[in-house]
Amino acid sequence: MEDKQPLSGWWSSARQVISPNCDARPDKEVSLLLIHAISLPPGEFSGDAIEALFTNQLAVGEHPFFAEIAHLRVSAHLLIRRDGECVQFVDTDQRAWHAGRSVWWDNRQLRWRRALNDFSVGIELEGDDVTPYSKAQYNALIDAVVWLMARYPQLDKERITSHAHVAPLRKTDPGPAFDWAYFQQQLSSRVERSRTNEALQ
Repeated sequence: MEDKQPLSGWWSSARQVISPNCDARPDKEVSLLLIHAISLPPGEFSGDAIEALFTNQLAVGEHPFFAEIAHLRVSAHLLIRRDGECVQFVDTDQRAWHAGRSVWWDNRQLRWRRALNDFSVGIELEGDDVTPYSKAQYNALIDAVVWLMARYPQLDKERITSHAHVAPLRKTDPGPAFDWAYFQQQLSSRVERSRTNEALQ
Protein backbone atom coordinates (compact mmCIF):
# COMPACT_ATOMS: atom_id res chain seq x y z
CA MET A 1 0.00 0.00 0.00
CA GLU A 2 0.99 3.65 -0.22
CA ASP A 3 3.71 4.65 2.27
CA LYS A 4 1.76 7.75 3.19
CA GLN A 5 -1.47 9.43 2.21
CA PRO A 6 -1.35 12.20 -0.34
CA LEU A 7 -2.46 15.64 0.74
CA SER A 8 -5.67 15.41 -1.24
CA GLY A 9 -7.85 12.79 -2.86
CA TRP A 10 -6.21 13.01 -6.27
CA TRP A 11 -4.56 9.74 -7.29
CA SER A 12 -1.11 10.26 -8.74
CA SER A 13 -1.61 7.34 -11.17
CA ALA A 14 -4.62 8.98 -12.85
CA ARG A 15 -4.86 11.67 -15.50
CA GLN A 16 -6.88 14.58 -14.17
CA VAL A 17 -9.92 15.95 -16.00
CA ILE A 18 -11.83 18.25 -13.68
CA SER A 19 -15.61 17.78 -13.53
CA PRO A 20 -17.85 20.54 -12.17
CA ASN A 21 -20.41 17.90 -11.18
CA CYS A 22 -19.41 17.51 -7.56
CA ASP A 23 -19.74 19.18 -4.20
CA ALA A 24 -18.67 18.81 -0.57
CA ARG A 25 -19.42 15.66 1.39
CA PRO A 26 -21.61 16.32 4.45
CA ASP A 27 -18.89 14.78 6.62
CA LYS A 28 -15.59 13.00 6.11
CA GLU A 29 -16.98 9.46 5.90
CA VAL A 30 -15.86 7.42 2.89
CA SER A 31 -16.91 3.82 3.48
CA LEU A 32 -18.40 2.45 0.26
CA LEU A 33 -17.12 1.83 -3.26
CA LEU A 34 -19.54 1.53 -6.15
CA ILE A 35 -18.37 -0.04 -9.40
CA HIS A 36 -20.14 1.21 -12.52
CA ALA A 37 -19.82 0.67 -16.26
CA ILE A 38 -20.31 3.14 -19.08
CA SER A 39 -19.89 3.24 -22.84
CA LEU A 40 -20.74 6.16 -25.09
CA PRO A 41 -22.34 5.65 -27.51
CA PRO A 42 -23.76 2.51 -25.91
CA GLY A 43 -21.70 -0.55 -26.84
CA GLU A 44 -18.91 1.54 -28.37
CA PHE A 45 -15.52 2.10 -26.79
CA SER A 46 -12.79 4.74 -27.11
CA GLY A 47 -13.39 8.35 -28.00
CA ASP A 48 -13.90 11.29 -25.66
CA ALA A 49 -17.68 11.17 -25.13
CA ILE A 50 -17.45 9.93 -21.52
CA GLU A 51 -15.12 12.75 -20.57
CA ALA A 52 -17.41 15.17 -22.40
CA LEU A 53 -20.45 13.90 -20.47
CA PHE A 54 -18.73 14.26 -17.11
CA THR A 55 -17.60 17.80 -17.95
CA ASN A 56 -20.95 18.94 -19.43
CA GLN A 57 -19.52 19.26 -22.94
CA LEU A 58 -21.29 16.43 -24.76
CA ALA A 59 -21.93 17.37 -28.40
CA VAL A 60 -25.57 16.50 -29.03
CA GLY A 61 -25.13 16.32 -32.79
CA GLU A 62 -22.45 13.63 -32.73
CA HIS A 63 -24.85 10.74 -31.99
CA PRO A 64 -28.64 10.45 -31.58
CA PHE A 65 -28.27 8.97 -28.10
CA PHE A 66 -26.38 12.00 -26.84
CA ALA A 67 -29.49 14.17 -27.11
CA GLU A 68 -31.14 11.96 -24.49
CA ILE A 69 -28.41 12.40 -21.89
CA ALA A 70 -26.76 15.77 -22.59
CA HIS A 71 -28.88 17.44 -19.90
CA LEU A 72 -27.54 15.14 -17.18
CA ARG A 73 -25.16 16.53 -14.61
CA VAL A 74 -23.24 13.44 -13.53
CA SER A 75 -19.70 12.39 -12.73
CA ALA A 76 -17.60 9.67 -11.17
CA HIS A 77 -14.42 9.88 -9.22
CA LEU A 78 -12.51 7.61 -11.61
CA LEU A 79 -12.91 6.18 -15.09
CA ILE A 80 -10.85 3.16 -16.15
CA ARG A 81 -10.55 2.89 -19.93
CA ARG A 82 -10.26 -0.39 -21.84
CA ASP A 83 -6.46 -0.10 -21.99
CA GLY A 84 -6.23 0.45 -18.23
CA GLU A 85 -5.75 4.22 -18.37
CA CYS A 86 -7.27 5.92 -15.33
CA VAL A 87 -8.93 9.30 -15.56
CA GLN A 88 -9.94 11.12 -12.38
CA PHE A 89 -12.71 13.69 -12.49
CA VAL A 90 -13.39 14.41 -8.81
CA ASP A 91 -11.23 14.53 -5.69
CA THR A 92 -12.22 11.48 -3.64
CA ASP A 93 -12.62 13.75 -0.61
CA GLN A 94 -15.45 15.42 -2.54
CA ARG A 95 -18.89 14.07 -3.44
CA ALA A 96 -19.20 12.95 -7.07
CA TRP A 97 -22.68 12.58 -8.58
CA HIS A 98 -22.75 8.93 -9.61
CA ALA A 99 -25.12 6.81 -7.51
CA GLY A 100 -28.49 8.41 -8.27
CA ARG A 101 -31.54 6.99 -6.53
CA SER A 102 -30.02 4.09 -4.62
CA VAL A 103 -30.26 2.24 -1.34
CA TRP A 104 -27.73 0.05 0.48
CA TRP A 105 -27.82 -2.09 3.62
CA ASP A 106 -25.00 -1.07 5.96
CA ASN A 107 -23.99 -4.12 8.03
CA ARG A 108 -22.05 -1.96 10.46
CA GLN A 109 -24.85 0.45 11.22
CA LEU A 110 -27.58 -2.18 10.71
CA ARG A 111 -29.75 0.11 8.65
CA TRP A 112 -30.67 0.94 5.09
CA ARG A 113 -28.86 4.00 3.80
CA ARG A 114 -29.71 6.35 0.98
CA ALA A 115 -27.89 9.40 -0.38
CA LEU A 116 -25.01 7.08 -1.20
CA ASN A 117 -23.02 9.81 -2.92
CA ASP A 118 -22.46 11.29 0.54
CA PHE A 119 -20.06 8.54 1.61
CA SER A 120 -19.13 6.55 -1.49
CA VAL A 121 -16.51 6.58 -4.22
CA GLY A 122 -17.67 5.84 -7.75
CA ILE A 123 -15.44 4.09 -10.27
CA GLU A 124 -16.62 3.74 -13.86
CA LEU A 125 -15.26 0.98 -16.06
CA GLU A 126 -15.45 1.61 -19.79
CA GLY A 127 -17.64 -1.31 -20.78
CA ASP A 128 -21.10 -2.79 -20.95
CA ASP A 129 -23.02 -5.78 -19.62
CA VAL A 130 -21.85 -8.27 -22.23
CA THR A 131 -18.29 -7.40 -23.27
CA PRO A 132 -15.60 -8.96 -21.06
CA TYR A 133 -13.51 -6.40 -19.25
CA SER A 134 -9.82 -6.34 -20.04
CA LYS A 135 -7.04 -7.58 -17.79
CA ALA A 136 -5.61 -4.08 -17.88
CA GLN A 137 -8.88 -2.78 -16.42
CA TYR A 138 -8.87 -5.30 -13.58
CA ASN A 139 -5.24 -4.47 -12.79
CA ALA A 140 -5.94 -0.74 -12.76
CA LEU A 141 -9.08 -1.21 -10.70
CA ILE A 142 -7.18 -3.20 -8.09
CA ASP A 143 -4.46 -0.54 -7.97
CA ALA A 144 -7.14 2.09 -7.39
CA VAL A 145 -8.91 0.08 -4.71
CA VAL A 146 -5.66 -0.58 -2.81
CA TRP A 147 -4.96 3.15 -2.88
CA LEU A 148 -8.46 3.96 -1.68
CA MET A 149 -8.35 1.43 1.16
CA ALA A 150 -5.05 2.88 2.33
CA ARG A 151 -6.51 6.36 2.27
CA TYR A 152 -9.89 5.58 3.85
CA PRO A 153 -9.72 3.13 6.79
CA GLN A 154 -13.51 2.59 6.80
CA LEU A 155 -13.36 1.17 3.27
CA ASP A 156 -12.58 -2.54 3.00
CA LYS A 157 -13.22 -5.49 0.68
CA GLU A 158 -16.67 -6.08 2.18
CA ARG A 159 -17.82 -2.60 1.26
CA ILE A 160 -17.36 -2.84 -2.49
CA THR A 161 -20.46 -3.40 -4.57
CA SER A 162 -22.05 -2.68 -7.93
CA HIS A 163 -24.35 0.04 -9.14
CA ALA A 164 -26.81 -2.74 -10.00
CA HIS A 165 -26.85 -3.93 -6.38
CA VAL A 166 -27.84 -0.54 -4.97
CA ALA A 167 -30.24 0.41 -7.79
CA PRO A 168 -31.56 -2.94 -9.09
CA LEU A 169 -34.69 -1.54 -10.72
CA ARG A 170 -32.75 1.11 -12.65
CA LYS A 171 -29.26 -0.20 -13.31
CA THR A 172 -27.50 -3.40 -14.38
CA ASP A 173 -23.86 -2.26 -14.43
CA PRO A 174 -21.17 -3.44 -14.41
CA GLY A 175 -23.21 -6.42 -15.57
CA PRO A 176 -22.58 -10.15 -15.95
CA ALA A 177 -19.42 -9.40 -17.94
CA PHE A 178 -17.68 -8.27 -14.75
CA ASP A 179 -15.89 -11.21 -13.09
CA TRP A 180 -16.45 -10.56 -9.39
CA ALA A 181 -14.70 -13.78 -8.31
CA TYR A 182 -11.55 -12.91 -10.26
CA PHE A 183 -11.60 -9.32 -9.01
CA GLN A 184 -12.02 -10.36 -5.36
CA GLN A 185 -9.32 -13.03 -5.61
CA GLN A 186 -6.83 -10.66 -7.20
CA LEU A 187 -7.65 -7.91 -4.72
CA SER A 188 -7.22 -10.27 -1.75
CA SER A 189 -3.85 -11.42 -3.10
CA ARG A 190 -2.68 -7.84 -3.57
CA VAL A 191 -3.79 -6.78 -0.10
CA GLU A 192 -2.11 -9.80 1.48
CA ARG A 193 1.15 -9.10 -0.37
CA SER A 194 1.03 -5.48 0.75
CA ARG A 195 0.54 -6.51 4.37
CA THR A 196 3.41 -8.99 4.15
CA ASN A 197 5.70 -6.37 2.67
CA GLU A 198 4.76 -3.90 5.39
CA ALA A 199 5.47 -6.48 8.09
CA LEU A 200 8.92 -7.16 6.64
CA GLN A 201 9.90 -3.51 6.53
